[in-house]
Amino acid sequence: MATIVLGTAFGDEGKGKLVDILSRDVQLCARAQLDLLPSGLVNPNCMNLIGSGTIVHVPTFFQELQNLVKKGLKHAPERILISDRCHIITDLHVRVDGLEEQELGGRNIGTTKRGVGPTYTSMAARNGITISEMFNEETFERKLRALAAGYKKRYGDLLDYDVEEELGRFKEYRPEIANYVIDAVPLIADAQKKGTKILVEGAQALMLDITSSNTGLGGIFTGLALNPRQIDHVIGVVKAYSTRVGSGRLPTELLDETGEKLQKIGHEVGVSTGRPRRCGWLDLVILKYSQSINHYTALNLTKLDILDTFPTIKLTDLLLQIAIAYRDPRTGDILESFPADVDLLDRVEVVYHELEGWNKPTTSAKAYYDLPKQARAYIEYIEEFVGVKIAWIGTGPSRDDMIFRGSKALTKA
Repeated sequence: MATIVLGTAFGDEGKGKLVDILSRDVQLCARAQLDLLPSGLVNPNCMNLIGSGTIVHVPTFFQELQNLVKKGLKHAPERILISDRCHIITDLHVRVDGLEEQELGGRNIGTTKRGVGPTYTSMAARNGITISEMFNEETFERKLRALAAGYKKRYGDLLDYDVEEELGRFKEYRPEIANYVIDAVPLIADAQKKGTKILVEGAQALMLDITSSNTGLGGIFTGLALNPRQIDHVIGVVKAYSTRVGSGRLPTELLDETGEKLQKIGHEVGVSTGRPRRCGWLDLVILKYSQSINHYTALNLTKLDILDTFPTIKLTDLLLQIAIAYRDPRTGDILESFPADVDLLDRVEVVYHELEGWNKPTTSAKAYYDLPKQARAYIEYIEEFVGVKIAWIGTGPSRDDMIFRGSKALTKA
């Protein structure tokens, strides 16, 4: 059976910590999208798979693997496999990513400029290159030259790229990466047939679907060929407040000292980009919308401790704000859900519910009832609003700073 861990909003919710904890009891940890190594590599008894929905920048793969070895995970290279159906991120895609951002000007997406978007575009356009095709030197060269020629027509001299240099490097990569590549479809099928415990680590989060890959529940099944009838749990990871890196809409964003305080105390800096994350109050409109699409069986609330020192908030002393609805200021109507119309989203008024703050440390809490009653009220309000139990509560940066509320919390509220 499989357990799936997904981000509920804009990414950076802290999925890796929960995956780290859960991976101790599984035999296979897999990623279905994007381009990072599975967090299950920290578990010496866990095999890891980069599934077919994932894209791979080959030199970065080797670099990340070597970094793990330097950190003491000497056997990590023996516990990682790559699906031969993965598409590869070429350096050409990386260069084009930056140029596409320049084209968008003030409406740029705020990508990491690592070639993710252009690679998924190539995949959808059927002119991308898979790992399997990379091993056919003639096919690889033909497709890479065709991609380069197409982008050169579009960008001209703005595109600084040497196709010969990249072709040369892949001659070295092929024998090195061959040891990791498999047909992952029969692997997953056999694992599920044998009852192997599988943990799936989602990438980014639901609200970024489909900025590049399918980051919702559907992308897990297409990216790994999992049997949807053999799923134990779908766990949504939600931060106790909202964050987003780069550009894009964040309805509850705080452009004042409160937002700055959340950013500072929460150490909210993008892992991939190093950019400060924008911060705001927890948005239950987004969380409920996310639940409607991903159908979580339980939630992991992270970074509750960051709210420990917020005694005076916005409207009333000792009150926290939590978004529960959006209102259209032109009509006065409350919206039924998170809107698809981006112009409407730009002008919505956020309706807040106020909850009493606790102004006490939660990091030392080891059990649910060790938390201040106001913190428990915050948690229980979220559960009631969304209709899903919060099974895990993160109360600090350490791996041990996680409260598990027991198996009864692994079902809907």
